[in-house]
Amino acid sequence: MTTRPRTPLRLAATAPGARLLGMGSTQPDNVVTNDDLAQRMETNDQWIRERVGIQSRRIAEEGTLLVDMASDAGAQAVKDSGIDPTEIDTVIVATCTMPTPIPNAAAQTAERIGIPAPGAFDLNAACAGFCFGMGTAADLIRAGSSRHVLVIGAEKLSDWLDWTDRSTAIIFADGAGAAVLGPAPDAESVGVGPVAWGSAGDLAQTIHIRPENGALAQEGQAVFRWATTKIAPVALRAIELAGLAPSDIDVLVPHQANLRIVEAVAKRLRAKGAREDMVVADDIIHSGNTSSASIPLALDHMRVDGRVRSGDTVLLVGFGAGLSYAAQVVTCP
Repeated sequence: MTTRPRTPLRLAATAPGARLLGMGSTQPDNVVTNDDLAQRMETNDQWIRERVGIQSRRIAEEGTLLVDMASDAGAQAVKDSGIDPTEIDTVIVATCTMPTPIPNAAAQTAERIGIPAPGAFDLNAACAGFCFGMGTAADLIRAGSSRHVLVIGAEKLSDWLDWTDRSTAIIFADGAGAAVLGPAPDAESVGVGPVAWGSAGDLAQTIHIRPENGALAQEGQAVFRWATTKIAPVALRAIELAGLAPSDIDVLVPHQANLRIVEAVAKRLRAKGAREDMVVADDIIHSGNTSSASIPLALDHMRVDGRVRSGDTVLLVGFGAGLSYAAQVVTCP
């Protein structure tokens, strides 16, 4: 048999990179305070604030679906981007709380927003899901597989909680946040840096679903020790991959796990050269831990209240069950 020389693939010209075009977010109207929880379990406001820093959280009404929140946040992000829904060709929903695995959230969300026949898939990296989704979306755009990608982090954690378990019920909440990514017209306009990511499968059982009752369980101290020692180096790696220094970061938006972890990560970054005036998201206080939704929720809230401005350099840091983790530098739209 004659062997023919291999002909190299002729790849189409692709965009030099991706940028953020718009954002949106939504939370349930139902506010649950620490005092409200004290009526249901053995706890009190001071105990909760001292351990996790949360004062209140948003919990969806029973009839609200995860896809309802994903669609609301996604539609806001598309509108904010100025892109017509028909121009979105890929939808990624980062979530770990869909009630059933089929059908996926992404296709349902796209149909509700009016996005015709996009590539649509769900991504489960738990609390790091939004960063995983952003990294995937940016790579799709760089490769030329997609032009405009809608990334949504959406969770209805209240469906998966044991409301008598104060180790979890005081922490988690519901909500959704979203971003639209598109191609950067030139190298100077690139606004989404490479993702630094990984996992610690040997610690996967520190956060898991109990088979006996289908409720979320976690080993709080083990997760705290892991997050406060292992996450800052991942954040520093993302800064390095973006070709920046810690002092270049204007805003830190970590996953809103609990206030003590957020403060510990910020402290470690400042010790490595981040500015003392670097703004740190603390959305956890009034939103609770919304897993994959927490980063886009916090960033969008900061945009609305003026704590972050268009053009600011933002470090996103996600970590959680799996134990999956990821970090990425972006430019705020």
